[in-house]
Amino acid sequence: MKLNNLLRLTAGIMIIVSVLLQTFVDPRWIWFTIFIALNLVQPAFSGWCPAIALLRKLNVKE
Repeated sequence: MKLNNLLRLTAGIMIIVSVLLQTFVDPRWIWFTIFIALNLVQPAFSGWCPAIALLRKLNVKE
């Protein structure tokens, strides 16, 4: 799987997990969802994505 596809898959899974956690465990898990959203928006301003840096270290194909 290529880098961008894996990044989108990871973000989608994390959002689904966080929504399930806030629905079935504790509503305060909304903060995890907000954290994920901020990490999706942040590269638009800085040009650097922490998840891409991690995936590159794991030798995921571009």
